[in-house]
Amino acid sequence: MVKVDKQKSGQLAESKAYTYLLTQGMTLLIKNYRCSFGEIDLIMQDKEDIVFVEVRSRSRDDYGHASESISLTKQNKLIKTAIHFLQKRAWIDKVASRFDVVTIHMNGNEDQLEWIKNAFWPAS
Repeated sequence: MVKVDKQKSGQLAESKAYTYLLTQGMTLLIKNYRCSFGEIDLIMQDKEDIVFVEVRSRSRDDYGHASESISLTKQNKLIKTAIHFLQKRAWIDKVASRFDVVTIHMNGNEDQLEWIKNAFWPAS
């Protein structure tokens, strides 16, 4: 049962992040993009940029801020997945892209949403 609740809360967080990003003028390209490297929650377009969005939510701060849960391993999976997405569309050298994180701290009736643009970059 816990996994279902966690999955539902993750879907709810993604929905809230998606709605928020739409109000910021972004448009959706795809939700939950999956390939052999991993999954990206939201792929959006912000003007000319392709934005790969990782959504994290927490109901408690006991284990730190939600953004702190994105390990270097997770970042590398996101980067490989983003490259896969761009290569499949022959966009790899044609578009600018970035990685954003949206965190949602669910506090009863009032959620705190934080949008971190350019949250991390691929290592050179």
